[in-house]
Amino acid sequence: MTHANVPAVRGGTAVRDIEARPWPKWPIFDETEEKALLEVLHSGNWWSVEGTQGKEFEKEFAAYQDAKYGVNCTNGTAALEIALRAIGVGCGDEVIVPPYTFIATASAVLAVSATPVFVDIQGDTLNIDPTLIEAAITPRTKAIILVHMAGRPADMDAIPAIAKKHGLKLIEDAAQAQGAEWRGTKVGAIGDLGTFSFQASKNLNSGEGGIIVSNNEAIAEAAWSVANVGRSRSGRWYEHVVLGSNYRLTEFQSAILRAQMKRLPAQTDLRTDNAAYLRSLLKDVDSIQLPSEDDRITIHANHLFTFRYKPDRFGGLNHSDFVAALMAEGVPCSTGYVPLYKERVFDKFSRRDGTWCQNGNRIKYAELVLPECEAVCLETTWIPQTCLLGTHSDMEDIAAAITKLAVGL
Repeated sequence: MTHANVPAVRGGTAVRDIEARPWPKWPIFDETEEKALLEVLHSGNWWSVEGTQGKEFEKEFAAYQDAKYGVNCTNGTAALEIALRAIGVGCGDEVIVPPYTFIATASAVLAVSATPVFVDIQGDTLNIDPTLIEAAITPRTKAIILVHMAGRPADMDAIPAIAKKHGLKLIEDAAQAQGAEWRGTKVGAIGDLGTFSFQASKNLNSGEGGIIVSNNEAIAEAAWSVANVGRSRSGRWYEHVVLGSNYRLTEFQSAILRAQMKRLPAQTDLRTDNAAYLRSLLKDVDSIQLPSEDDRITIHANHLFTFRYKPDRFGGLNHSDFVAALMAEGVPCSTGYVPLYKERVFDKFSRRDGTWCQNGNRIKYAELVLPECEAVCLETTWIPQTCLLGTHSDMEDIAAAITKLAVGL
């Protein structure tokens, strides 16, 4: 075996020297963002109540996602909490959520005093398994939160049908899915409402930020009220009709988002092209498993490129060591999530260790075993969306590094 074929973690030469050939930087910006920020600065209207940037972004982003209404907010976590409050979820209610997601999907449920009920995922999609949802529905169930994991739309045929059958509200957690599309319709407003994040790693970002979108005017108005300290648009300034808080986005962030949105369609196309090319390079590599393809997904946002590795094909390496070996070859990657129900906060909720709602079902989260989620967490590697903003040559480096480890470890 030549030195070039020896894995870098064992003293060989890395596939890619990231100092000589760095990956695309993120965020991408130029004088467009600078000009937008200066315009807000000099306008003196830094507050969204008085300015125009936030209002225009709400319209533009909602329309981009095929929604009629948009409500800006501080971040994607707040967006989920606002969405739950807008549909009336509270103490004693249950909300079905997937376990393979950022904590906010489930912690927002706790924040409104409701109980998260975890339903396992599909190993080949990383999204909630529609065939398991109905068994988790009880008289307490008020809503379902699905996640478009990695920017891949969840099953938007089956899940809305289940929600409708049982009279449940459906929230799409689309934090990673800006621009994603199911059967020609953008995600976010296919359900009752959708939430997006504009945190720094997201495909559309302003450092922090979020939005709720919907095609239901009453729900959108309820979300606006929650995000604006309980006011109503027709009421007096110091008149508060529901429990809300100040979740407003600043004009500076909205200005950045409007500028970034001009780049989003072309960036989405580039990610799509590179992800497809990378899949073509890896499809016959039997040491890994790629997510299944689905013709109903007309746009995958590709916030992450994911694959599952087969430990026995890589010298029995555990997941963390495999990821370390791939990073040593110059490929940015990570191990991703752990099963969310294993986080201690949910065990504390089970034991009522703290000031929790006392009317909900006491689920013993620490005893849960959801096999697909647990297997996925031990085997799934994430490559960030920034890599997909590179070239076909960059994709060849990723494929070369994976196949090199399969042979050399």
